[in-house]
Amino acid sequence: MNDSQKDSQFREMFREEAGEHLVDLENALIELEERPDDADLINRAFRAMHTIKGCGAMFGFDDVSRFTHDIETVFMLVRDGELGLTKDLVSLTLRAKDEIKSMLDPSMVPGGADLYGRVELTKAFSAIAHKKTGGEMRSGMDSGSSRIFGDSGEFGKAGGTQSSQSAAIERTYRIRFRPPSEIFLHGINPILLIKELAGFGRARVVAHTGDIPSLDQLNPEECFVFWDVVLTTDAGEDKIREVFLFVEDDSELKVELIDEPNSPDANAGYKKLGEILVGRGDITESELDGILSAGKRIGEILVEKGVVRPGCVEAALAEQQHIRDIRKSRVQEEALTTIRVPAEKLDTLVNLVGELVTLQARLSRTAIKRIDYELLGLAEEVERLVSELRDNTMNMRMLPIGTVYNKFNRLVRDLSSELNKEIEFITEGAATELDKTVIEKLNDPLIHIIRNSIDHGIELPSVRQEKGKPRKGTLLISAAHSGAHVVISISDDGAGLNKEVIRAKAIEKKLIHPSAELSENELFSIIFAPGFSTAKEVTSVSGRGVGMDVVKRAIESLKGSIDITSEDGIRTTITIKLPLTLAIIDGLLVKIGKDQYVLPLATVVECIALTKQEIGRTHHGELVVVRGDLIPYINLRRHFFINGQAPDLQQVVVTDVSGKRVGFLVDKVIGQYQTVIKKLGGIYKDVVGMSGATILGDGTVAVILDVPKLIGLVEKEHDALFGGQSSEDHRTTIGQLC
Repeated sequence: MNDSQKDSQFREMFREEAGEHLVDLENALIELEERPDDADLINRAFRAMHTIKGCGAMFGFDDVSRFTHDIETVFMLVRDGELGLTKDLVSLTLRAKDEIKSMLDPSMVPGGADLYGRVELTKAFSAIAHKKTGGEMRSGMDSGSSRIFGDSGEFGKAGGTQSSQSAAIERTYRIRFRPPSEIFLHGINPILLIKELAGFGRARVVAHTGDIPSLDQLNPEECFVFWDVVLTTDAGEDKIREVFLFVEDDSELKVELIDEPNSPDANAGYKKLGEILVGRGDITESELDGILSAGKRIGEILVEKGVVRPGCVEAALAEQQHIRDIRKSRVQEEALTTIRVPAEKLDTLVNLVGELVTLQARLSRTAIKRIDYELLGLAEEVERLVSELRDNTMNMRMLPIGTVYNKFNRLVRDLSSELNKEIEFITEGAATELDKTVIEKLNDPLIHIIRNSIDHGIELPSVRQEKGKPRKGTLLISAAHSGAHVVISISDDGAGLNKEVIRAKAIEKKLIHPSAELSENELFSIIFAPGFSTAKEVTSVSGRGVGMDVVKRAIESLKGSIDITSEDGIRTTITIKLPLTLAIIDGLLVKIGKDQYVLPLATVVECIALTKQEIGRTHHGELVVVRGDLIPYINLRRHFFINGQAPDLQQVVVTDVSGKRVGFLVDKVIGQYQTVIKKLGGIYKDVVGMSGATILGDGTVAVILDVPKLIGLVEKEHDALFGGQSSEDHRTTIGQLC
């Protein structure tokens, strides 16, 4: 790999990591609106910006680094308690976050992002910092503090160069800073220098206050304090010294490297307290030898005898603990190292495992045919190993649904602000895992549902108060495993669905006959019809009749189902049921004539034998009685135009889809089969009722049936045949499920 390729690879890695930091920044900002005084959240937002700024300069994203610097300046004021965090500042920062995201977009040509918007944002942040500090942070006085809040001039360039040279290797330094007593007279605040230094990484700071005189002798214009800092950073010694550039000549400044990853004792224990004090120059080796002979705790003895001040012991202990923590975390990081793998490589691995599953099935079939017990034993062992490999590989593709949840905090915030509504957004089951392919395709459907819930469902605060509800509405998204599926519920405590309005609108759009008698579930399902909307006016959020039909198609493309329940004036809940994975599923292998088909096992309830005589009793009405219940079934032989004579004994595979039980009449049920899903060719893309294919153990191909779509297709055929009428005579087939 040449230097250009390496550079491109590192830049792409930075984009990925910066994207994660931007998500973390957005979530922290949204939480800060509710808890503006939460120091941990403020630090979390500040760290995200600081990391993007530092790494941006290192990998050549200088425009990102300079732009983020101005935002970081303001948040340093917030972090230090000098500036309050307002909703306007959060909104401004969220806009800046969006701008950084666009600047990192590889499809953007340099300068192709919204340059005008970026300039305006920079001015806004600079004005906030300038107004709060009264201009002193940009005044050019002899102060290191100007570099904390200053513009991105020569100092910013120097910092970027140093970071690049450091190559992100973290080292630990011992720093002692003793400023001159007259530092205040020069207009310099040493605390700001220490804070800037601590911002470079992980730091422990000890202030030595032993020289402060009694109040009657205290001169408030003199500084009597000095500091010891233990700092772990990738900044490098030159950058550390730059913090004290304007005061170093008049101060005592010591910067010593005390730990680095590549040293021989990098993961060993650290020095004892006495050794640290000797290394700092607080005591001599002869004094240490004399103290050790006493047999007491060295720190206590040193303070008792007046050899060192308590602050020196405190600083030495802080250094000792800091290095121990750093080395412990280093060992843990090395033990728990994770590797970033491109999604394409993972998909290739899954495909190879799929091929291995198919090959293992052929091996087992061959062993059974030959009645070779030795080969059969080997086949069983291979089956066990392949099963473990399959499970582990599929787990690698699983992602927590919380990765989708995180994107919705901003959406809910912006929409509630736009529509003047107050909404509490609650998520549950964020750790519930789904296949990455499902996760990727789930984002858009959930966005549509959330937008509808906020716009149509949750009322305005004044309306809610009139109804006796809390001003703030609640939007809840929860996820949980249910067998081989994940069930996702989106619920709001809004106005609910008005059945009369939905019915009237459906009749107006000629989606149903005025005399049609529909159940509540059937009525609510009309919402998913293309072009259907109950909105009285078109807004930027909704009203165009697009959205819920897109949702249904997207969910069905994921082999899932969607259902709505609602209580008028109380709440609406939309429930989505999705398979855990779309790569390998358990199926039920059936045979019709010479052809074989697979039905997803997750939809199968039971299998029932049916004789020709029993079929004849219903006059081919395609109904079967199962423990007193009349269940419609689809004759797959007739539906797929398969010629030949059906056997005397056929079987009905009863399935359950969204609470509806429908059977499929087949010649024979072969049994359970682990199915590796293969996509059908482009020529079959418009074929309804088939979701893919699989290769069987003998090398033949079996079609995987899409049960929900197959049922929907038969329902449409029935409606077309009977013109949508609802008489009892016409509701004795699958159409009665409409």
